[in-house]
Amino acid sequence: MIDILNDENIAFSILLTARTCLAALVLHCAAGLLLGYYLGKKKGVLAGFVDFLVTLPLVFPPVGTGFILLYLLGRNGLIAALTGGAVSPDIIFTEKGVIIAAFIAGLPLVVKPVQSAIEREVLKLAEAARTLGKTEFQTFFLVVVPSVRRSLGAGLILAAGRSLGEVGITLMVGGNLIGKTNTVSLEIYNSVMDADFTGAAFLCILLGSISLAVFFSLKKLSAL
Repeated sequence: MIDILNDENIAFSILLTARTCLAALVLHCAAGLLLGYYLGKKKGVLAGFVDFLVTLPLVFPPVGTGFILLYLLGRNGLIAALTGGAVSPDIIFTEKGVIIAAFIAGLPLVVKPVQSAIEREVLKLAEAARTLGKTEFQTFFLVVVPSVRRSLGAGLILAAGRSLGEVGITLMVGGNLIGKTNTVSLEIYNSVMDADFTGAAFLCILLGSISLAVFFSLKKLSAL
């Protein structure tokens, strides 16, 4: 095991994946709450379109989702073209791209449970809070957030697991650049291609252990 951890590519992939999951967790928490609240509260064409965009990574092939992001965020992509090059995000094939891939992949797993909880029980509580004179800000943080904390927690656990195993979107947006954007999942592929089956097996066991932790965390959360 020590020899495996001394492998620079494997060690880097583990550290990159840890940083990516941590960054994605923060983004998922903020975006999951805000988007879940918006979609649970609002109806109409705009809300339906936002719901479609949020749900898309669940039903669309990851490589296809990655291609769309590549087309939008590339240096010669749609955003750069529409702004005449004034806005040209330095995201593709960088660690930022890896984080965005993890964020996009896991986002629906956070938003949907929060949205469902808000539609099911929170809207009435929020309306009661407004009737009692609470502002929208107070209602959100004193009523909505505490009421959806279990749904949010379950969504964050699932999103973390999804982010760990993300390959398709990461491959398109982050690339598979050794020592730069090779996450654990991509490094498993790299190890197999290099006939390093010991390294691939170690990383699979690592991801499997984390998957078990995710499973038992969900079981414990559902029992609360």
